[in-house]
Amino acid sequence: MEAHDQPTAEWQPDVPWNALPRLTTTTLELETKLVLKHCIEARAALAELKQAAELLPNQSMLINLLPVLEARDSSKIENIVTTTDELFRFIDRDDAAADAPTKEALRYRTALWEGFRSLDARPLSTTTAIDVCRGIKGIDIGIRRVPGTALAGDVSGKVIYTPPVGESLLRELLADWEQFMHGRTDIDPLIRMAVGHYQFEAIHPFSDGNGRTGRIMNVLFLVDQRLLTLPILYLSRYIVANKAMYYDLLMSVTREQRWEPWILYILQGVKETALWTTEKIHQVIRLEDQTIARVKQTAPKIYSRELIDVVFSQPYCRISHLVSAGVGNRQSASKYLKTLTEQGILQNVQIGRERLFINTELLRLFVE
Repeated sequence: MEAHDQPTAEWQPDVPWNALPRLTTTTLELETKLVLKHCIEARAALAELKQAAELLPNQSMLINLLPVLEARDSSKIENIVTTTDELFRFIDRDDAAADAPTKEALRYRTALWEGFRSLDARPLSTTTAIDVCRGIKGIDIGIRRVPGTALAGDVSGKVIYTPPVGESLLRELLADWEQFMHGRTDIDPLIRMAVGHYQFEAIHPFSDGNGRTGRIMNVLFLVDQRLLTLPILYLSRYIVANKAMYYDLLMSVTREQRWEPWILYILQGVKETALWTTEKIHQVIRLEDQTIARVKQTAPKIYSRELIDVVFSQPYCRISHLVSAGVGNRQSASKYLKTLTEQGILQNVQIGRERLFINTELLRLFVE
């Protein structure tokens, strides 16, 4: 039986889909020849990314940069738009003065990292998803208890999908999802991730934040399965660029159980994103080497590897960052940053009372 042949007569768009098929009992052929071919390519791209990340002299750059860009684009999928400048301005500060979209995106970044750290204590689970969603929304949200949730089309406004209802049923479905993700080790982890992402979105366990939570769970699962050591797969970039296809393929699984096109879409996204990120890492290494050579030649008195590491740890630098890193006191740190600005390595920007020093070339590598 092909992955799209199973009927779904029970499903109706305006009726809660309480009969959502369980993953642990599915007899569908998920690992078709075409899927396995693309899976091998995606696995190879991920392995290359994992290896490239280990070459970076300062991995905190990826830790600071990619999750924030992921937060921005994942929020775009939910029509919460913010700018990169706003995100980095508040990345390590109290975000009380930030606008609402920036706060949403930064909470996504924080939820991603808290979820990543939780993997040291427990494997990916329903509890992880609840904690992630609470982090994203900034409120004490739990599994949906009240009926009435339905998804409508952007243009028509008509209901296109009504998820299951009832907290006990949702928890039962999530337990099945969890068992599939960890128990079906006969299925490649990337295919499990694709199938599990669909199922999580179909269960729609929260009143809000399901899409962003699901996308965080994807990258956490890759870490959980040791395909990555850091949550640096910037998958939302691919989904934003192919947003209409993302939703169309989700619905094709719901309507017709057409799993193969959906799985191929996710595998292609993993491959493209991993290759893109790997190339960015190599570009950063080259840029950092060029910057070291330049500073050694034109401003040898201020050069230290610690200084370069700080200005490459994230695109926006403050005097306090240098002080905290032990590069120098405030007076020395100010002098170092002023010199790097004069050299054209940094750009000095005054925002209110705050002075930021932007590593423009580093930022350009990722946002253009």
